[in-house]
Amino acid sequence: MVFDIEKEKREAIEAGYRALDSLHAAEKNLNSAKNWGMVDMFGGGFLSTMLKHSKIDQAKQNMEQTKYDLRNFSRELNDVNMACDLNINTNDFLAFADYFFDGFVVDWMVQDRINNAKRQVEEAIRRTENIINQLRGM
Repeated sequence: MVFDIEKEKREAIEAGYRALDSLHAAEKNLNSAKNWGMVDMFGGGFLSTMLKHSKIDQAKQNMEQTKYDLRNFSRELNDVNMACDLNINTNDFLAFADYFFDGFVVDWMVQDRINNAKRQVEEAIRRTENIINQLRGM
């Protein structure tokens, strides 16, 4: 079996873009949840509470997809690492999603939790984009 580094790079880049799509969807819903949370904190009433909860639920679904996509991205990067010895650690990418699910259900109405998740998603986006750029430059 011949190892095709270009094919492996393409697969890793495609997996990275799928992960970015999931991360951007999570970011969008977390932004919306944050905004509705602010409205809710300042007396928005029943409708703003329901909309905030809906966006949080959507963000949680996005994070499930993100975990899957980041794990797939990590596997594809491992294939490239075998041939190119890229020294990229994706464990912390996956850790933020696990953290998000571990405590989020208990504190899901807390605005600070939304902000923390949003910052972690933004960091994961930045790092995923950097890895994709490294792969494209190889």
